[in-house]
Amino acid sequence: MEMPTPDAKTLARRSEIIHRLGRIVSCDGVIEAADELVAFECDGLMAYTQLPMVVVLPQTTEQVSEVLKACHEMDVKIVPRGAGTGLSGGALPLADGVTLGLGKLNQITDIDYENRAVVMQPGVTNRAISDAVQDEGFYYAPDPSSKIACTIGGNIAENAGGMHCLKYGLTTNNVLGVELVLMTGEIIRLGGKHMDAAGLDLLGAVTGSEGLLGIITEVTVRILKQPDTVKALLIGFDSVANGSDCVANIIGSGIIPSAMEMMDKMAIHSMQGFVDSGYPLDVEALLVMELDGPEIEVQCLTERVAKIAKEAQSTFFKISKDDAEREQFWKGRMSAFPSMGNISPDYLTMDGTIPRHRLAEVLDRIQGLSDQYGLRVANVFHAGDGNLHPLILYDANIEGELDKAESLGHDVLRLCVEVGGVLSGEHGIGVEKRDLMGEMFTEDDLKQQQRLKCAFDGSGLLNPGKVYPTLHRCAELGQMHVKDGKLAFPDIPRF
Repeated sequence: MEMPTPDAKTLARRSEIIHRLGRIVSCDGVIEAADELVAFECDGLMAYTQLPMVVVLPQTTEQVSEVLKACHEMDVKIVPRGAGTGLSGGALPLADGVTLGLGKLNQITDIDYENRAVVMQPGVTNRAISDAVQDEGFYYAPDPSSKIACTIGGNIAENAGGMHCLKYGLTTNNVLGVELVLMTGEIIRLGGKHMDAAGLDLLGAVTGSEGLLGIITEVTVRILKQPDTVKALLIGFDSVANGSDCVANIIGSGIIPSAMEMMDKMAIHSMQGFVDSGYPLDVEALLVMELDGPEIEVQCLTERVAKIAKEAQSTFFKISKDDAEREQFWKGRMSAFPSMGNISPDYLTMDGTIPRHRLAEVLDRIQGLSDQYGLRVANVFHAGDGNLHPLILYDANIEGELDKAESLGHDVLRLCVEVGGVLSGEHGIGVEKRDLMGEMFTEDDLKQQQRLKCAFDGSGLLNPGKVYPTLHRCAELGQMHVKDGKLAFPDIPRF
């Protein structure tokens, strides 16, 4: 990919930035050649691409601090990037900005079994946390489908979930503390191994902030003891409505499975064709569920679920006989997204959340939108908490199909908001949903959110162009500033 020819002033400025960054991280930590920058041109939302001005790869918190300090002094924008697995364009580069890659900060620095906590750098992969503690009988609960590749820093940026977030919570429920570098280069700490700190929940504000508030350079997470017994269930239905009723009735009965996923017929066939997971092909909807805990509790809950499923007119019911078969049941669901490559040249992965009791209605209306746009939609979702992931199938080689797919996706998200849901369950807003924020928030809501950004990043240089359709200058909103992990005011000022 060729970069457009910039004018002399822009070239001089870029040269100055590259020189200054090179003094901080050494030359091998700065990427400037166009053919090498291509590797950073997008994240998992590959519909949009943009070469960054330059990429910098620091290896320490101090280097991150110096990079941000230099960019702040030179008024240069920063886009943080983890593994690039995000699906909303949150790591999309800026042509006039520095992409700050955190992949070299990839060490686990402390495992504290007594306090059930692990401290690590942001480039550690999600799966690596559980791998590091499994021999002692522990694991890290949040498990996005991309857990082999996605990093904990990115998980915090998007507040990632996964299959087991129904019982054990999203990233925000499992992060205890972070070390954060502000745009000025100041290093602060929020939270830690101790119980929640008094005062403002700044850690909660940072989790899910999509790189708009600061750069995370250290993370402390909670680990859990592995359960005594784990069983997986496959439950098939002859209609999506019956499957949805079963989900609602299970939760309504007080049973909280560790995971409860649902997929429609198109998704079932795609996954089973990709990897043999034991999925029945003669059902319209399939639940993949997991129950864990003491053996007697799991046995009791399994019997209760079997009764509820029968009352919901299930046509298929199977319990894993051992851990190997349980893992086989999950292989299909874990390969949901890549399996779509077998049935479509391209697809968009959507992410919205709805009230559980509206599930059947929403899926029916999504089918109506699919017919209206003439594009197939395969549905895979975290049924227990209403987090939908419609997969819109299209062919980018056909003129206009990408635009149609995006329009269909936007209508699906508007539908989620209409029925009382939200624009994102775990993938974030990024650029994909930025212009839909007005569907969910008033102008006053958005201004209030941006006041929080101004408290951390008064210069507006961190990941600009993401999340907010219109970014107001901090001077227009009134500023407050974060210092040493606390606001400079005893109370949030009123505007």
